[in-house]
Amino acid sequence: MAELNFSDFPVLVHDYLFYLETIKGRSLRTVAGYAVDLRTFLRFMKLYKQKIPVTDENMQHLSIQDIDLSFIQNITLSDIYEFLHYVSSDRSNNPKTRARKVSSIRGFYKYLTVTKGVLEQNPVKNLEMPATKKSLPKYLTLEQSFELLQHVHTKQPLRDFCILTLFLNCGMRLSELVGINCRDFNLQERSLRLLGKGNKERIIYLNDACVEAIRNYMEKERSQLKVIAEPSALFLSSRTGKRLGARQVELIVQGVLKEAGLDNMGFSPHKLRHTAATLMYQHGNVDIRILKEILGHANIGTTEIYTHITSQNMQEAMNKNPLAGINQKKPKK
Repeated sequence: MAELNFSDFPVLVHDYLFYLETIKGRSLRTVAGYAVDLRTFLRFMKLYKQKIPVTDENMQHLSIQDIDLSFIQNITLSDIYEFLHYVSSDRSNNPKTRARKVSSIRGFYKYLTVTKGVLEQNPVKNLEMPATKKSLPKYLTLEQSFELLQHVHTKQPLRDFCILTLFLNCGMRLSELVGINCRDFNLQERSLRLLGKGNKERIIYLNDACVEAIRNYMEKERSQLKVIAEPSALFLSSRTGKRLGARQVELIVQGVLKEAGLDNMGFSPHKLRHTAATLMYQHGNVDIRILKEILGHANIGTTEIYTHITSQNMQEAMNKNPLAGINQKKPKK
């Protein structure tokens, strides 16, 4: 992702976004998401407070650079409820998207009241998160995973096979994969250092498939590139020799999914992370605490979503009931 530009924001928001990036160590993607949410929020408030109709046309190019602390102080909890109603009714934001917006707003007000100390009252202190439906993670089955790995027919097949192999075996995040540097590998110890959320480092260990995929790519494909503009990065573009970005990896994954006949099913790089975790738990019997460390989760509660039971598991359990084969005897005539 390119360097973030906060030039269209008022000073307080500008400083908050830089605080997230430089002090809190949030990823560029996360900060960009907060920026979009706060821009929408402040544009809405500027129109709403002036009793100007809140339309897409009025919102699109509205400047918010003149918004100051006094304006922000006058935003009430009722105003924020109006904003949440707007994004729900006019923008069709689902509960999960609204919850992200609430998180962005709450983080901003916490920065102003606690970190910066320029605001006395926090109107969103008691604002509840919109209720979100807890759905089971979407993932590829073992058979679909095999199928995916057998259909890597791209311009850089060794690189792209390696990408998919790491996703499906290690369960890493997209941001972690694109951030991998060559020095992060220790092939002798079969380990890999990843930089996760909040710039937290962790070490994971590689199986045979991962080690072979990395070696094949580095020795037979990466070393043959005509241009290597970023020698520190592992995954490079064959055209520019620069580090692959997140969007480029998403397109690679989408292309292979289509080749394998698995497109239009809602799969993505993040779903490959779900797949790795599910396969390790269901087929590898990996302890949930070990899985937590592999995935880089902050708490065990996040990892427990992978303890879900599939319909196949339930069917097998029912069939193992000792009474499963007992039929009613026909009455004697």
